[in-house]
Amino acid sequence: MNRIAVGIEYHGSAFAGWQTQEKLRTVQGELEAALGAVADHKVDLIGAGRTDAGVHAREQVAHFETQAARSMRAWTLGANTHLPADISVTWALPVPAHFHARYCAQARTYRYLILNRGVRSALVGDRAAAIFKPLDQERMSQAAARLLGEHDFSALRSSECQAASPVRTIRAVEITRRGAYWRFEFDANAFLHHMVRNIVGCLVMVGTGARSPAWLDQVVQSKDRKQAAPTFAPDGLYFAGPYYDAPHAIPERSPAADWLP
Repeated sequence: MNRIAVGIEYHGSAFAGWQTQEKLRTVQGELEAALGAVADHKVDLIGAGRTDAGVHAREQVAHFETQAARSMRAWTLGANTHLPADISVTWALPVPAHFHARYCAQARTYRYLILNRGVRSALVGDRAAAIFKPLDQERMSQAAARLLGEHDFSALRSSECQAASPVRTIRAVEITRRGAYWRFEFDANAFLHHMVRNIVGCLVMVGTGARSPAWLDQVVQSKDRKQAAPTFAPDGLYFAGPYYDAPHAIPERSPAADWLP
């Protein structure tokens, strides 16, 4: 039995999320059907992380097992032949039997993209969230710094979150701007359900002046979801990918992931 890892990007707006769900269009479901057509047998795909409905991915990593003998080019191009336009397999490579896309990941990165101008966009659509009030980078950076390290993020996860523990470690938060676009990047060992969208909602409240940077301390310490900002839309959220120890030789993320559109 061979184990194959694949890199995947997708535009998530038309999907009910990553995970296979009966009678719903999901990313995992489409990929398993496409890879199964190439393998000529049923394929069970395990991803590095799950994304919600409407969330995009720039570098999802997944693995599957197969008895089929195919070149890596055949897995990539063959799968894409069977996939819809909003999913693409970007690479494939053989990995040892102990490699696991989810459990071998050292950390994960998410990005949130905001278009910040006075009028809506006819071009960006569901690829970025729209904020019409000006944002203050210094205030948002001060607030984001309060999230670094290990915390109980109960106040910033959804009521539907199934994680056994609300404790997570945020390693870095980077807020950058290019023209009218803001990019929020979060690096953590793992994320809770809606955690990034809830954090961005809080940071935007700070950035528009509705709350102070110190308010985020109060939110986290409260462990009460009702104390935080409303959950932001999935439109601007991208799973930028997991990363692994060097011996696994998983390809680095594509430069195309840096900025959108």
